[in-house]
Amino acid sequence: MLLLLALVACAIASIPLVYLLVRVGSSGLEDAVTVLGRPRVPQLLLNTVSLAAAVTATCVLVGVPTAFLLARTRLRLRGMWTVLAALPLAVPSYLAAYGWLAAVPGMQGFGASWLVLTLVSTPYVTLPVMAALRAGTTGLDDVARTLGRSAWHAFWLGTWPQIRPATLAGALLVCLYVLSEFGAVALLRFPVLTTAIQQAYGASFNRNYAAILATVLVLLAMIIVIAEQTARGRARRRFGAVTGVARHRIVNLGHWTVPSIALLSVVPALAVGLPVAVLFARLFEAETLRALDPVELGQAILNTLALSIGGAVIAVILALPIGALAARYRGRLVRLIESLGYLALGLPGIVVGLSLVFFSLSVMPALYQTGFVLAFAYGVLFMPKAIGAIRSATAQVPTSLEDVSRTLGYGQLQTWWFVTARLARPGIFAGALLVAVTAMKELPATLLLRPTGTDTLAIELWSRTDVSAYGAAAPYAAALILVAAVPAFLLSGAGRGRVDGTAS
Repeated sequence: MLLLLALVACAIASIPLVYLLVRVGSSGLEDAVTVLGRPRVPQLLLNTVSLAAAVTATCVLVGVPTAFLLARTRLRLRGMWTVLAALPLAVPSYLAAYGWLAAVPGMQGFGASWLVLTLVSTPYVTLPVMAALRAGTTGLDDVARTLGRSAWHAFWLGTWPQIRPATLAGALLVCLYVLSEFGAVALLRFPVLTTAIQQAYGASFNRNYAAILATVLVLLAMIIVIAEQTARGRARRRFGAVTGVARHRIVNLGHWTVPSIALLSVVPALAVGLPVAVLFARLFEAETLRALDPVELGQAILNTLALSIGGAVIAVILALPIGALAARYRGRLVRLIESLGYLALGLPGIVVGLSLVFFSLSVMPALYQTGFVLAFAYGVLFMPKAIGAIRSATAQVPTSLEDVSRTLGYGQLQTWWFVTARLARPGIFAGALLVAVTAMKELPATLLLRPTGTDTLAIELWSRTDVSAYGAAAPYAAALILVAAVPAFLLSGAGRGRVDGTAS
């Protein structure tokens, strides 16, 4: 039953991929060779891969130490720093780019795109690694220290095996996010595959060219997903299961306190503080206040909340069987299903949007230009974020509890609902929050699929920044940050209590 549900979810999530294959198939092999042979394509590919690699590496280098400081050190105001570490999730990449452009008008190119995307993507690594550190144990580190190993070597032998899967999962999300990024790189004038696809679809006279480029992007996403699965499998074979009492040795920072506070401050200050400062500078200008329509702003907030929550519900429904299957079973078919589930995150939003326009007009015309289709697009686009959270949460539920439930006469679905789902509920809820906060910021699919007269905060913000009406955009940008900050705060886990342990 679980396999069947996972296959159905994969089939639904594969609608954009089917659309691409139909488009590419109709163009013919000759057109594909011609497109791929254009001089600009290798440069676009190089730009895309190098940006994704640079941002992912930097996010890991910054996110893992940040997570360690938040989970394993004696830190004053830990809850505040945890919330600040999660806040960049509330800032759309194009809004961060807008803030930096307002502060540094000549900023553009690879370096600018790398900086902005690193700032807004680091929480994708920080949050899962922090959760893994909180759930893990320092017992193996202590054993290594008693054998004369250095603190770094003890960390590598004891803690790293526990957090490596979370680090790989976070790095995967970052890499796929950068591959599909459009808003920031467009504002910062760095040509990548997504900007070329958007331009080709916007021109409308050569959509086969755009479909072929989008297929290249899908292949890149597939390679990255397979690489993550391979690395995860090697880690499992090399380290095995790390068990022990979840007792944490809390580290006193001592003379490292100032550098640690600096590290914790730099990402939220540059990702949130600078754009917010620019927004408030614009927000209270007389011209901004005159242009503000409170009714329009309120309606945009309601639309944003309704559509993002709907997208989160759809994403969790689709991700549940895939995440549970990946957590409980192994094999080529399971890996294939999981890989297909992750592919949507490597697709540009406009490709998903056009595929659903094509699907709704061909199969269910009554759904065309309805809020359900847009929420469904959010669900398909961001389902991979829910899959990772559900897979990790389900894997932590002991299979012995499920065995006991079945011996008491409960079926597979009843066992899942009454035992596994209840224990995995925090992870499932975290996946839904992650989808919701990301859907609030989604732009390309929203531009294409929104019902006539329905505007979200992202649409209102983009329509004003696109014509350089930065003052008029400020209220919508501020509202978007405030609305998205709520799920970001809940994701930070700041309210779950302090980390217990002994000082070192």
